Amino acid sequence: MGDISPSQTIYLNNINEKVKKDELKKAVHACFSQFGKILDVVCLKTFRLRGQAWIVFEDVTAATNALRQMQGFPLYDKALRIAYAKGKSDVVAKADGSFFPREKNRDKRKGEDREREKAAQSKKRQTTAAAPPGAPPPVNANKSQAPPHNILFIQNLPEATNDRMLTKLFQQFPGFREVRMVEAKPGIAFVEFENDMQSSVAMAGLQDFKVTPQHPMQITFGNK
Repeated sequence: MGDISPSQTIYLNNINEKVKKDELKKAVHACFSQFGKILDVVCLKTFRLRGQAWIVFEDVTAATNALRQMQGFPLYDKALRIAYAKGKSDVVAKADGSFFPREKNRDKRKGEDREREKAAQSKKRQTTAAAPPGAPPPVNANKSQAPPHNILFIQNLPEATNDRMLTKLFQQFPGFREVRMVEAKPGIAFVEFENDMQSSVAMAGLQDFKVTPQHPMQITFGNK
């Protein structure tokens, strides 16, 4: 966390997961408003994001003071862990003019993702067709076919998986950019990194990660 630059947004975790979302937002706002004007408080109750919150202050000084003075504060009987957020929040981006709607920004990439998906499925069919009659299917053959690429193709996800859940998993790896779900086909997604070396590290770290006991993630490189 030490290499993250100071920002207007701070990230809280180790929050009591039994607290209701609306109650938590009010409590967080009440505790942290003493340090400066709060633009937004984000709390999510999805399974992998419970016990966490983000606070967007009007300026970095307020965020810094809050981080230093509230570190370890016992909120609902649990000591808060606080750090600067990794990315810029939408509300800050809109204020400084750098905001770009995610949906519009992704239109072109979604088209490219569909092409990659078709290519991946085509390769899978070719591999199956090439096997002699009666031969067992190759074990994890699709995991090493494509050459390294900065975009990873994720399969075998539970239908309830969303981009926030995957972002939480993949953002721990350096170079993470974004997650793009394929709305028309639940269970698959694309994860983009800055380069193929960084995506390779993420693949090695999360290959066969069990999102649920029945859903180990299958990760391959996207097709160039």
